[in-house]
Amino acid sequence: MGNDAFVPSLAAVQQYAEQIRDNVARVIIGKVDVIDLLLVALLSDGHVLLEDVPGMGKTVLAKALARSLGATFQRVQGTPDLLPTDIIGVSYYDQKQNEFVFRNGPLFAQILLVDEINRTTPRTQSALLEAMAERQVTVERESKQLPRPFLVLATQNPVELEGTFPLPEAQLDRFLLRVQMGYPEEQEEQEILHRFKLNEPLETLQAVVGAAEFVALQRSIREVQWQPEVERYLLAIVRATRQHDAIQLGVSPRGTLALYRASEAYAAIQGRNFVQPDDIKYLAPFVLGHRILTTNRNRMRGRRGQEIITEIVQTIEVPVEAIASPPATR
Repeated sequence: MGNDAFVPSLAAVQQYAEQIRDNVARVIIGKVDVIDLLLVALLSDGHVLLEDVPGMGKTVLAKALARSLGATFQRVQGTPDLLPTDIIGVSYYDQKQNEFVFRNGPLFAQILLVDEINRTTPRTQSALLEAMAERQVTVERESKQLPRPFLVLATQNPVELEGTFPLPEAQLDRFLLRVQMGYPEEQEEQEILHRFKLNEPLETLQAVVGAAEFVALQRSIREVQWQPEVERYLLAIVRATRQHDAIQLGVSPRGTLALYRASEAYAAIQGRNFVQPDDIKYLAPFVLGHRILTTNRNRMRGRRGQEIITEIVQTIEVPVEAIASPPATR
């Protein structure tokens, strides 16, 4: 069967997600939750900001995910002298063809890792905006479509802030999820030593699903259903961010839709055709934490957006009735 005829069922999403998760876990040990969040972003056609100290395996994770999908991969190191053309590409004069030819930059990969994005200048950061939002770039008044699936996986070091350019709110809002990997447990770290002692697992990693097939999986998650009570629960969390004393600027409707789509994807990879309140509770800090602007007093206290979102979620009443699969509409 060719890729054009591949029409996956919603149940197939869990099957493929398990294959990808197990494949990536051959390289990345003990971070199943982070792998699942990346799958949520991919299925939702979103992007991820990985915020952690160096050496946590962020680059290896991105490469393992790309290999598992059979997707093209490029890495860009963020530096203050990085120009937009270094990411997008450049036109040059080809003497043989006697015309200007555009040479694609790393942005035209299906999975793009932008390492230490906050070390690039605002001009370069803004060059990613159109690509992340519209899945296209404009070069010399001509729009060029980016490949699908398309995932920007950006990293930033939350500790070393000297010589960095904080991401503006408009840029942060383009990321579906903000994720921290964290240190491994002692047993997991010992397993890392043993697994990497004799060989490099990443080099032998094979694709378990084609990129074109994954695009079809992205479409299938729209079949996930919602009960009105669960939708109202999601809205209650979002609207509470606009009235909280610690928040100066609450979540926008774009953030509401982001949590909506992410919840559908998370339910699908769990093998369900409906969203539960627990899906929303789990994802809300990752989806909404970077979309709020805290007050000056709370920023001085060092309170993070994810912590405040977690507090809000705990105060919102969860639908008490058992949430079961909605009746079929057909």
